[in-house]
Amino acid sequence: MSNLIKIRNIRRDFPLGNEIVYVLKGIDLDIDKGEYVAFMGPSGSGKSTLMNLLGCLDTPTSGTYILNNRDVSSMSDDELAEVRNTEIGFVFQTFNLLPRTTALDNVALPMVYAGASKADRHKRAEEVLKDVGLADRMDHKPNQLSGGQRQRVAVGRALVNKPSIILADEPTGNLDSKTSVEIMALFDDIHAAGNTVILVTHEEDIAKHAHRIIRLRDGVIESDVRNR
Repeated sequence: MSNLIKIRNIRRDFPLGNEIVYVLKGIDLDIDKGEYVAFMGPSGSGKSTLMNLLGCLDTPTSGTYILNNRDVSSMSDDELAEVRNTEIGFVFQTFNLLPRTTALDNVALPMVYAGASKADRHKRAEEVLKDVGLADRMDHKPNQLSGGQRQRVAVGRALVNKPSIILADEPTGNLDSKTSVEIMALFDDIHAAGNTVILVTHEEDIAKHAHRIIRLRDGVIESDVRNR
């Protein structure tokens, strides 16, 4: 297995008035291609900050982050945006869909930023919507879809550029338990197809889908357990 993610002594500090809040206090972590990892920890443990760093939404105060053999810890904002669009697929608790746009165009959006032609965008978005079980909902807008269907659109959008990593932040946080089970089955399928999946959750039953659970507390890794 080759390292997809290699982080060394990652620290993230946030100034708060005259104080400095030390959120991540020297994290070392390797994640291989094809792994299925859950980050857990109480509020304030640093898991969301770590997720933002892994997703290139933020940069560390110090330390090194190698993603797919590229050092992203010292990249410019433009370089990070390019890495985000090609290497990382995001799934958020709140779906983050464009309300007046069809499921098809929501899914195709990352390909617009990647410069793909309209024909290529629609062809790929149709493929992905079929994969996530929404072949019959392509022309529907978010307000015509259930919460679970909206999250499926969000998962499709995350997959459309064939990223190295799917990052999911509380992906079932706004869903009822039955729909949560369906969405987690979809993540299991995505992982089985060869994708690297990293999710942040505070729910033990959701974390159990992952093959490795990393618990954070007070800005450090408290435990790192592989369960299969």
